[in-house]
Amino acid sequence: MRGIDDMAAGDPAAARVIVLFDGVCNFCDGLVRFLIRHDPAARLRFCAMQTDAGRALLVSHGVDPDALDTFVVLDGPRILTRSDAALAIARALPAPWSRLVAARILPRPLRDALYRIVANNRYAWFGRRDSCLVPTPEIRSRFL
Repeated sequence: MRGIDDMAAGDPAAARVIVLFDGVCNFCDGLVRFLIRHDPAARLRFCAMQTDAGRALLVSHGVDPDALDTFVVLDGPRILTRSDAALAIARALPAPWSRLVAARILPRPLRDALYRIVANNRYAWFGRRDSCLVPTPEIRSRFL
């Protein structure tokens, strides 16, 4: 399993899109499972924001680890949030999911407004867990 030190050292195998997600959110858990199933090239790596590794990554990139109103995508040197993060994830997936990047034609304020509606209601609509997702042995290599 690759860690923060591998990423900092510039390990090319670690140069993938890293998705930092709310580990206690049922919607986020479902999204991570969906992404794992639809990413056969394993371009996406995952880390719950609440873990030590997740918090360290957020802090090292200047993101408040206690602000769980969005997921964060680390795409090389870029830090993306809200709809930009969602578009980066879509771009990393094969077709037909990669075609969702066409949503880029919508102005960012509109995309982010739609994103915020879901983000602000995710616990009410989908529920919340008491603890973070624990990856199974089959998918453990996809998590930091």
